[in-house]
Amino acid sequence: MKLLFVADPLEHFKTYKDTSFAMMREAARRGHQLWACECADLAWQRGSRVSARGARQIRLTGQDSGQDAWFEVLQTADLALADSDAVVMRKDPPFDSEYFYATHLLGQAEREGAQVFNKPAALRDHPEKLAILEFPEFIAPTLVTRSAEAIRSFHAEHRDIILKPLDGMGGMGIFRVGPDGLNLGSICETLNRDGAQSVMVQRYLPEIVAGDKRVLLIAGQPVPFSLARIPQGSEIRGNLAVGGKGVAQPLTPRERQIALAIGPTLAARGLLLVGLDVIGDCMTEINVTSPTCFQEISQQTGFDVAAMFIDALQTAAGAGARP
Repeated sequence: MKLLFVADPLEHFKTYKDTSFAMMREAARRGHQLWACECADLAWQRGSRVSARGARQIRLTGQDSGQDAWFEVLQTADLALADSDAVVMRKDPPFDSEYFYATHLLGQAEREGAQVFNKPAALRDHPEKLAILEFPEFIAPTLVTRSAEAIRSFHAEHRDIILKPLDGMGGMGIFRVGPDGLNLGSICETLNRDGAQSVMVQRYLPEIVAGDKRVLLIAGQPVPFSLARIPQGSEIRGNLAVGGKGVAQPLTPRERQIALAIGPTLAARGLLLVGLDVIGDCMTEINVTSPTCFQEISQQTGFDVAAMFIDALQTAAGAGARP
């Protein structure tokens, strides 16, 4: 297959942990052709098709370190997305205006015959924090509001709460307010900007000390291991980006229940790869833009997550194992 990865600059990949790199490595092992571009390279002109201007066909060198030593460029060309067998959208958050526009260009490419994973419309329809609202039976007490008064009432009821912006990533902008309510007013002002910006508020889950679990769904089926991202020191956030320790663990019965309940629904909408965040018995986020943790799980358990993903990609693209 000819695979086009829409991603951040290849030179910025941390190959020892990067999930997109793990996908590329497994695809290359099977003989698939690798191309890469950035969202800024996507373009459309009347009378033509959506193309990746200056897309690079790459070969992996086998050197998994160094800014650009891990790949070499075989050729550079304008590549119509519909001329690839599959487009893998792996641009990291944030989901800003440019990301939004990129999904529309990818949607046009679909109309021209391209196969895009995850499906662009599904990326737009599943904002990673708000997507959990569809499945209230699996989440903690949660409030989404612009109202500082509503936040204060929620705190009065639950006493220990977490506040976070809807557009945050990697643990950015997350605050905990305990029973004393210390700094609640200041935090509300910071996050909701005097009512101009919506905030998500959730009851604090003490099970976070055992880890914020990343549960991966591939084609609606759960990877049998999660990655528990465990907060370190006095930190309340388990995100790897802020120093959390990643420990792979078999799925608990509750994690498997959540995954099997919602996985087929999400897969049917064109979400080939999903990352659920679970703390204790509660799902806290549904990540669809660029879910990670392939390498950490594989290195610690021996389960080849990238192979499971490429199997699913080949099937979804209708190409089987064709090189």
